[in-house]
Amino acid sequence: MVQFSTAKHFHIDYVNFLVADFNTMYLAILGQPALAKFMAMPHYTYLVLNMPMEQGVLSLCANLDVAYSYEKESFALAEATDISIHMYDYLTTSQQISLEDLEIPTMEAARATTRSKEVKEVVLIPGDQSKTARIWADLDPK
Repeated sequence: MVQFSTAKHFHIDYVNFLVADFNTMYLAILGQPALAKFMAMPHYTYLVLNMPMEQGVLSLCANLDVAYSYEKESFALAEATDISIHMYDYLTTSQQISLEDLEIPTMEAARATTRSKEVKEVVLIPGDQSKTARIWADLDPK
């Protein structure tokens, strides 16, 4: 037996549940047969379930703050599960790479300036270092 809402305004009926052991923001998930049986109208955006009764419409409202915190927790759990699934794929792929391909290339020695070796600065007006141009260092002198 399930009672919806409070002692003053309620509806009691029998519902068969399939129990699943996982974390979710919902305390129960009602399928189409249960929604049809209670003539319930779910409003997923507002987290409200409306059911017609003799005394009027019974509205079951969820706590949005609690629902949001559970939703964030569910996303974090799903993301962690997804990473662990892909981790095995990455491991098997990395084991197929040869040792030569895994070798780290040697770094170029640090330079005294940040200027590129391929480019050199040429002073355009003798005596005025603010007027320069950058040209390719290996250009033909002609």
